[in-house]
Amino acid sequence: MNQLTFDKTSRTTKTGALSLHFNEAGPSDAEAVVFLHGGGPGASSWSNFKQNLPSFVGDYHCLLVDMPGFGLSDKPEIPKQFFEFAGDAIVALLDELGIAKAHLVGNSLGGGTSLRAALDHPDRVDKLVLMGPGGAFKPVFTPVPAEGIKLLSQVVAPPGPNREKVEAFLRVMVYDQSFITDELIEERLEAAMNPENQKGLVRCMSTFAPPRAGELWRELDRIPHPTLMIWGRDDRTLPLDGALLALQELPDARLHVFPRCAHWAQLEHQAAFDRLVLDFLKNP
Repeated sequence: MNQLTFDKTSRTTKTGALSLHFNEAGPSDAEAVVFLHGGGPGASSWSNFKQNLPSFVGDYHCLLVDMPGFGLSDKPEIPKQFFEFAGDAIVALLDELGIAKAHLVGNSLGGGTSLRAALDHPDRVDKLVLMGPGGAFKPVFTPVPAEGIKLLSQVVAPPGPNREKVEAFLRVMVYDQSFITDELIEERLEAAMNPENQKGLVRCMSTFAPPRAGELWRELDRIPHPTLMIWGRDDRTLPLDGALLALQELPDARLHVFPRCAHWAQLEHQAAFDRLVLDFLKNP
């Protein structure tokens, strides 16, 4: 496990004109699991999933991918809706690495990308694990936009991110505030203040501006893949009632709800999250 550092697992690969960064660990001949991060300021798959990686590397070929516009991946102009663009990019990465099919584990924005990849490239996706997936959220009771989405909009609003706005956004991601350490705030603030990362986040969010852009809930009945949805009971970004339509529409879905948990179940309930996901992936 001493090899599971950022530097030792860091990779960059060209997929056509796009350069994608990812962290890779685990046996290359094992089933592949692609982890996809959320869309907050300074987000990357390493920042979202580094604490989960040790539980998976013994059994799976793990890829923690920075989606286009985030982390160390390219920040290109995005010519179509983000979920479509990112889903295509993930499949192109699988092509480049010679991976025929992968499980997708997606948090928030990464969950929406996972669903879009399953819709557009169904034969390349095995199982889906979704934590508060963007696009599948259709609230029944809570107002729109939710608190976390409002805070995200404030981060990108001129004049851009600062420590106060980034910290406020991070704090709404968790129920237990002890997870928001000074180290985490500084790490995410440094990434968020990078002009290229700011440009990437704005370009991503701009693709959600047209009416109904990214509304994947309209197509969920076409996704036959076994799906595990994991939600925090106290999620203030994509609240729990938004899971109800997705649970009804996805043909093969199950829902696990963590108490005392907000939008980052993989962090707040790391050990239980890892056991739950591994059991889902390993069993028919």
